[in-house]
Amino acid sequence: MDIFLKHPLKKHNKLSNQQQLRFLKRLNHLLTNGYPLIEALNSIAWTKPFSNLSEKIIFELKNGATFDQALQKSAFHPSITNYLSFSMSNENLQGNIQRCYKMFEQKLKYNSKFKQAIRYPILLLTIFLPILILLKQVVLPSFIDLYQGIPGSSTILVITISLIDWLLLLCIITFITVCILALSWQRMKRSISIERQIKLYTRIPIYRAFLTTQTSFLFATQFSTLIQTGLSFKAILQQMMHQKKHPLIAHYAKLMTAQLREGRQLPALLSQFDFLDKPLANIFQKDSNTATLKMDLHVYAEGLMEEMETNMLKLITYIQPMFFIIIGCFVLFIYITLMWPMFQLIKTI
Repeated sequence: MDIFLKHPLKKHNKLSNQQQLRFLKRLNHLLTNGYPLIEALNSIAWTKPFSNLSEKIIFELKNGATFDQALQKSAFHPSITNYLSFSMSNENLQGNIQRCYKMFEQKLKYNSKFKQAIRYPILLLTIFLPILILLKQVVLPSFIDLYQGIPGSSTILVITISLIDWLLLLCIITFITVCILALSWQRMKRSISIERQIKLYTRIPIYRAFLTTQTSFLFATQFSTLIQTGLSFKAILQQMMHQKKHPLIAHYAKLMTAQLREGRQLPALLSQFDFLDKPLANIFQKDSNTATLKMDLHVYAEGLMEEMETNMLKLITYIQPMFFIIIGCFVLFIYITLMWPMFQLIKTI
């Protein structure tokens, strides 16, 4: 029995994202109905899929771990643990869990829609590429032999073969380059200073816009969460400075803390950072009352979430049509290439 208590649940299966969402929803429901955290987890343990998980989280909590640390040790999604890393600061665990599962539910919805949007393009691509290779290796050479006597026809087919070669080569090089860059960046990111990362991010237009919205959302959410504890702005920034979940926000908080010591005002500091929206500084400049500031930051964060949702849905709706147009244009080009010599042959009859 003692061994079990010291090393509980070494072998536990990782929950799927949907199961993690169900777990958070059920926990939020119990906390809303007045259950203390440990009792709520004990109640969830009655459900078979969550029994081992609940026992592990209870064990971690009783050994001094915070709730987000207990979830992290239970292999929960980083989006959940990162969001809940501030949940113990304002002692409003239920409210943070509710906002967290709604955000995570939205994330899963986007991922599902994105997978649905790219499913058919990927299927078409896997069918189209072998057909393209077969066309280049077998069909087009046969047409070259067939139309060899027609002036200009062979040249068109040779150009088409060269174009297909370049297209296939481009696809292979692009795929390899993306894989190498992604793997290299994951390893190099830890050794590159945050200042150099910021300079790099500012040179990537699309990612810069996304990162600005995301950073502003996280800053507003974290600040509005911590302001409920009654801490001063300086103390809030110091707490944000020491968190490791979001290095960019920690870096900005460190710079702002240093400049606040020099007597500068927070609204002026917020406006000088590339990845914080200008309206964020306006909110701090307008509101001097803590309660009003907390409410405005919460409303602002909700607006940013809606903006991210709109942009994501817009991007998803563009993926399929763009891909189909590209495939359609190339199929039309191949068709014209094959039929054009035939039209030339008909004219000679």
